[in-house]
Amino acid sequence: MYRLNISLVTVSVVSQLLCPSSEHREPHSQFLPWQQPFNARHKLPVSFVGAAAILLSNRSSDCSRSKYQLNRVVRTHKGADDNSYNCIFQEEDEAQIVGTKLSKDLLAVTGEALKANISTLGPLVLPMSEQLLFFATLVANKVFKMKLKPYIPDFKLAFEHFCIHAGGRGVLDELEKNLRLTEWHMEPSRMTLYRFGNTSSSSLWYELAYSEAKGRIRKGDRVWQIGFGSGFKCNSAVWKALKTIKPAKEKNPWVDEIDEFPVSVPKVSPINVS
Repeated sequence: MYRLNISLVTVSVVSQLLCPSSEHREPHSQFLPWQQPFNARHKLPVSFVGAAAILLSNRSSDCSRSKYQLNRVVRTHKGADDNSYNCIFQEEDEAQIVGTKLSKDLLAVTGEALKANISTLGPLVLPMSEQLLFFATLVANKVFKMKLKPYIPDFKLAFEHFCIHAGGRGVLDELEKNLRLTEWHMEPSRMTLYRFGNTSSSSLWYELAYSEAKGRIRKGDRVWQIGFGSGFKCNSAVWKALKTIKPAKEKNPWVDEIDEFPVSVPKVSPINVS
């Protein structure tokens, strides 16, 4: 679209209705509840919407007032695989209530989609040293039949900030482990999940807003946004900060309470049994 239009300004809206019904679900229902906010001050019903909007432009005259430059977009779609296609599916349960069913294979499908996505993204963003290590391990295993553990590139050498789809604690835990990220890198995603719950793909923009409100974004910083969706899809967007973001001049959902974060989130939430 940007190549076909010499001058283009567009508003991109990211929204997701996670569960279209707020009706009562019986304990034996086949549908899994969506991740609710841990923060008791923000009461949300089972059915809620996540949304965010950004203004995009390819006009050179807008460069001086732009925050970020979009460098890369990589989209992976695994719909041809039955397990991937069926792992998130909207249908009716026995009580004829429409809801979204999550397959037990969800984390495995997520991992496969992410692997395919970063296989394409990696050569575009990783330094040559990381690419050579990955290639050397691949050659050793494929050509010389060695049984070396696959080398996982260090994406912290390519990005300063990570905005990961806050679809649940399990998703964040897996990506933190597989990408070898630190608590500091995971903080925007975990705090977004804590405060707003699972707002699907729009969580990426709440996470970027968190980093801005914390004063972490410096000119030249690179941001990796990783989003997932039914289908199954894994999409990556790579941004470069064109300026240092000053929190005092920002207006976003975090600025009024940013000094209260991060908070400690227990690894296992206690269950009250009455």
